[in-house]
Amino acid sequence: MTFALPLLLLYEGLTGFLPASALGDVRNGADVLLKTVFVTLGGRNGVTAFGVLLLAGGAWAVWQDRRRHPGPMRAGVLAGMLLESLVYAAVFGFVVAALTAALLQAGAGGAGLAAMQGQPRDGLPIATQLVVSLGAGIYEELLFRVLLVTGLLGLATLLGWPRPLGVALAMVGSAVIFSSFHYVGPLGDTFRLASFTFRAVAGLVLSGLYTSRGFGITAWTHALYDVGLSLLGRL
Repeated sequence: MTFALPLLLLYEGLTGFLPASALGDVRNGADVLLKTVFVTLGGRNGVTAFGVLLLAGGAWAVWQDRRRHPGPMRAGVLAGMLLESLVYAAVFGFVVAALTAALLQAGAGGAGLAAMQGQPRDGLPIATQLVVSLGAGIYEELLFRVLLVTGLLGLATLLGWPRPLGVALAMVGSAVIFSSFHYVGPLGDTFRLASFTFRAVAGLVLSGLYTSRGFGITAWTHALYDVGLSLLGRL
């Protein structure tokens, strides 16, 4: 969580520099979904309560990290984690596309890869696209990996299911919901099997990364991958 905190602060801070007309485009998706729950429960104070809870949870997670790894925080370690995330982000799309092509028995060439990845955010200014990408990294991973995978696994445990089965169902279930999420709302994509399958496989890969490398690297990998797509779409 310590590694993910700068990403959260970067996203929340950059939204303050965008024009008011763009905030509706930025504040969407997992960000809005999480905050809407608190607004529904707490009215006008809901967003404040969400912010306080998020900061408190982040502070607790950082404290836990520091307990497990006492001593000064080394910049080299954080730089290495960022480099690791960059490498994962660079190969992420090709790995997921290859797995998707194998499932769909389709070619994963240039046009096929573009179709799999879904519709670009061409209607948004580049600055807004980049901020949305950062928000996807932090909030979608928080919602679909930390909360949903953990919640589904907890439910499976309560039902007495074997842990391997519970882990598998939690990862598959969260991946399907994660993919479906991209087709909801005014900025949602038009449903296509190729892009739906690509995103479901991406959700599975991100869940595997989360369970093996933790939340911080998974969030940065997701954010950097989305940032790369936004920048490549401008070339």
